[in-house]
Formats: sequence, C-alpha cells, structure tokens
Amino acid sequence: MRKIKLDAFEQAIEDNAAAFVPVSSREQAKIETIIASANKTKNINIRISENDLTRVKQKSAEEGLPYQTLISSIIHKYISGRLVEENSVLKSLQLLRQ
Repeated sequence: MRKIKLDAFEQAIEDNAAAFVPVSSREQAKIETIIASANKTKNINIRISENDLTRVKQKSAEEGLPYQTLISSIIHKYISGRLVEENSVLKSLQLLRQ
C-alpha cells in the first residue's frame, strides 16, 4: 500500500483523532443551520452600463470564470475589506523601493 504524505493541517487532524468527541444531534443540527445560512445566496437585479458589463465579461473570460461569479467575488472582497486598488498597491511598492 502506498503511503500518502499529509500536509501540516492534515497531520494535526490525524494526530488529534483520538481526542475527537462527537457532537450531539442538537449541536449537529445547529452547526448545519449555521453552514446553510452562510452558504445561502440571494438573486438580485442590477442596472449597470452596457460598457461596464462588456468589460466585466471580458475580464471574467480572461480569468476563466463566469461573469456573475466575478461580480459576486468583487462585492465579497469589497465588503470584507480585501478589495484593493491595483494602482495603490503599485504606488506602495514604488515607495518601498525608494
């Protein structure tokens, strides 16, 4: 049988398997409700210029993903504070190099 090399995260799980304590049915249902709520999506309608939509579709094709997924990702990054402007990053790098 071939041995499988585990990464650090997987190895930590393996090392702590003996300490596993199953959750109750009630706790399991609560966890599943939280996960379902986090994964829930809502359809929206939005009006954007035809030019912007065309450019978004071009960018999504370059990235190899559906344009609606790209838009959703941009919104998620914006609200979570992880959307950064490329010019700001480049300017920061220039300042660091000086």
